[in-house]
Amino acid sequence: MMDSRPDRSFRPRWRGRRQIWRWLLPTSLVLLFLSTLLWLPWQAQRMEANERQEQLIADTLWVEQAIRFQLGRNEESLRLVGAEITAGRLPPAKFQEHVATLLRNDREIEWITWLDKNGKPVAASHDFPASLADYPAPSQDTSEQARTRKSPQYSQPTAAPSKSEAKSMHYHLPLFVRDRYIGSLVTSYSLSSILDEMVPWWFAQDNEIALTDAEDNVLQKRAAGGPGRNIYTHGRSLDLPGLTLILRTNSVKSAPRLLPNLLVGSVIALSLGLLWSLWALWRDINRRLAAEGALRKEVAFRSAMENSLLTGLRARDLEGRITYVNPAFSDMVGIPAEDLVGKAPPMPYWAPEGMEEYRLRFSQVLSGVATPQYETVFQRSNGERFPVLIFESPLVDASGRQTGWMGSILDISDRKRVEELNRQQQEKLQASARLATMGEIASTLAHELNQPLAAISSYTTGALNMILHASSQSRSIDASMLQPALEKASAQAQRAGHIIRSVAAFVKNREPLREAVTIAAVIDRAMPLIEMQAQRFFVSVTTHVAPDLPSVRADRTLLEQVLLNLTRNGIEAMQHVPPLRRILRITAELEQGDDTQNVVVSVVDQGHGIPEEVAKRLFSPFFSTKAEGMGMGLNICRTAVEFHGGTLEHTENPQGGTIFRFSLPALHQPLPKKKSRPTTAATS
Repeated sequence: MMDSRPDRSFRPRWRGRRQIWRWLLPTSLVLLFLSTLLWLPWQAQRMEANERQEQLIADTLWVEQAIRFQLGRNEESLRLVGAEITAGRLPPAKFQEHVATLLRNDREIEWITWLDKNGKPVAASHDFPASLADYPAPSQDTSEQARTRKSPQYSQPTAAPSKSEAKSMHYHLPLFVRDRYIGSLVTSYSLSSILDEMVPWWFAQDNEIALTDAEDNVLQKRAAGGPGRNIYTHGRSLDLPGLTLILRTNSVKSAPRLLPNLLVGSVIALSLGLLWSLWALWRDINRRLAAEGALRKEVAFRSAMENSLLTGLRARDLEGRITYVNPAFSDMVGIPAEDLVGKAPPMPYWAPEGMEEYRLRFSQVLSGVATPQYETVFQRSNGERFPVLIFESPLVDASGRQTGWMGSILDISDRKRVEELNRQQQEKLQASARLATMGEIASTLAHELNQPLAAISSYTTGALNMILHASSQSRSIDASMLQPALEKASAQAQRAGHIIRSVAAFVKNREPLREAVTIAAVIDRAMPLIEMQAQRFFVSVTTHVAPDLPSVRADRTLLEQVLLNLTRNGIEAMQHVPPLRRILRITAELEQGDDTQNVVVSVVDQGHGIPEEVAKRLFSPFFSTKAEGMGMGLNICRTAVEFHGGTLEHTENPQGGTIFRFSLPALHQPLPKKKSRPTTAATS
């Protein structure tokens, strides 16, 4: 039996395609309309720019033809004057009167001179006739070319002697009678007058006009309307006999605007209004769907965020009531969210032993002052305590008004366990370092103990011999005779015991115990071990402790380890220096700061020093310059000093070698200390 129901899987595909076409067609039409809207102003701008360029070309051509026509008319007038001279009808006396009319009508001409065949002036339009030898060099060359070619020539423009900026050009017309050269007519044209007289004023107001040579060097310029903008430019060549000038025009008009007229602007404004109306209609239609979709996404995202966070979130109002907790916080304290929301202090996750701390922090919250970050202890529903790290910040609504407090709670139980494990590992490393140090001084320790033991044996043997001798002679022994030997034997036994106790205390693995100690006492206890190391390398050890140093709060054994490691490094650094330089100095002094006091201990050697590349990694774990070194000595020293709130650093010794210096905070109330004075312990 076949199912007659329509295929429902086809509906989503059909709806999806119809939804695509529903938006694709309007979008395409809008894009086409926008493209046309953007193309129209650009096309109008291009058309206007082309019209301006074409108009400039036409005007430039007209000006060029006007200049050429005027110069041609002047050339014809000068040829007529030359013809009368060659025919003998114009004597020199009447030459000035004949050309006066020409000068009045053509003001671009500066002067006209009649020269004989030797270049001497015969007659001139002005009172300053000059010979050809006084003309500029280009004019003299042009005169020779005109005579040779038997045709008029224009000379290259040059600056007038009296006008450094104004330039003039000379027109040389040779005069011949039956192929015999009898002289020439020389006419001087002012380039500035040519531009002023031959270029119309309306053209000069809209354009910057310039005359240039073939190499684009500006000879003369007219800018009545201001400098050109280099947007619309054109150039026309003035080909004169013997000379080429270029007439260049540069319009002062700017590029046309994108909206050139009111009509196009109105069309664009109406089109933009139509687009805005369509957009507003589309927004109103889709507002409800967008709001519903955003709400669904927001709810889903918030639920996913709340369920995936490992950090507990807790919101409280200004009165301290809980207004929100996320699932991570509920799982952390083992209490459901519905049992926490609306709850006021005391909270069920507060530990009974920390009630005073909780109430103090709660009162600070009510007063508007909350600690941004702090650690405390919470209690789970089964009574288990666990450490937490809390970040507290004001909860502000959209209007900027504070409505409560928002807290982020982190369970730091794992971190505390890791810190405790690291502390234990550090203590083991310190103990290992002490044991390694003891291994290095084991042979020296045996030698050091051999001396008091040998002395005890010698004293007891002498006392025994005295007793046997008295017994053989059957007489009593005076006790005063045995007392010095027994006292010396007891002193040597105490000395051996002190050495053994120092070593045992140094290698003993125990919890750090910080107490008020004096640096002088630390140095005194470590001196036997330091001296034993110094004896191996024949190093002299000197100490200087400033009087009345305040106490420091520290673990005595850790400080002894730091001092022993630093002195051992200094002693080994001097094993290859001359014996007279093998001096190790240990100093302790007080350093005053603005608000602090530090006790500074320095270990100064005169060894080989520390290279720069080694100094950069000196305190790195497992880095060592010794073949048998573990690379943990200085790292442990710095860790031990920083554990006491101090710093460890090193500098170069001006006398050669290195200075290691560590500082510890001084106690405000130093304990009474016995007087100490500089001591020197030398070994041979």
